[in-house]
Amino acid sequence: MIWPAIVLVFVFSYLPMYGSLTAFQNYNLFKGFWDSPWVGTMHFEMFFQSPEFWLIMRNTICISLLKLLITFPAPIMLALMLNEVRHMFFKRIIQTISYLPHFLSWVIVAGFVGSMLSVDNGSVNILLLNTKLIEEPINWLSVPEYFWAILISANLWKEIGFASIVYLAAIAGIDPHLYEAAAMDGATRFKQMFLITIPSILPVIIIFLILAVGNILNAGFEDLLLLAKNPILRDVAEVIDTHVYRVGIQSSRYSYATAVGLFKAVISIVLLTGANAMARRFGQSLW
Repeated sequence: MIWPAIVLVFVFSYLPMYGSLTAFQNYNLFKGFWDSPWVGTMHFEMFFQSPEFWLIMRNTICISLLKLLITFPAPIMLALMLNEVRHMFFKRIIQTISYLPHFLSWVIVAGFVGSMLSVDNGSVNILLLNTKLIEEPINWLSVPEYFWAILISANLWKEIGFASIVYLAAIAGIDPHLYEAAAMDGATRFKQMFLITIPSILPVIIIFLILAVGNILNAGFEDLLLLAKNPILRDVAEVIDTHVYRVGIQSSRYSYATAVGLFKAVISIVLLTGANAMARRFGQSLW
């Protein structure tokens, strides 16, 4: 029964890895793979020596770390709070409302964010003007200092509900007798959360943390591409993935794009291996 899945994974995940060799070629679409000249590490050197290299790496790492520090613990906190809700109808309403944004594409979310932050009729500017916090409307998506906060907030709103499903499932698997015993010993709900719930779901948290560290260079693509349409924001929004798209794909520099993508993949593997080795010391690891 698993053969179809194995074939699909092999065809779409392993066979394309052969194309990584184009990173060491000056690939020509018309000459093909076999007739394109080999250039060694030229494209890697071009990326490392690019004047935008440090800017791209700074944006990638900073945005990824912000997402890790803010959007990673948020679903855990939401799952813990939902677990304490005893009114099932209210709990289901909150779950449904928090899950729905995940199923919206970034095109819709970016349009929604742009509408809220609009200078003319944006609800954020209207609210701030009515409360006298600002004297004139602000073009939020044209100010680089505000972009990271807007980006992280949009990601948090979109994914917090769906990401909490795994933690809610892990919490549901905890033996209820543990809570009963703790209550008999006089433990409050707050103490039960810290002494029973969090330690019980800690293995799941560690596994997802390992995966998050391995994806530290995946700062995002669709959200950055759609929210940072203004060229003014390029200095704070250009990351590895958007750089590959603009320079490699739009300019048809396929070998350069492959080299940058391969560089990111190698660093991600190193980070994943290191995070897994550290987690193994605490008794939890992927392998």
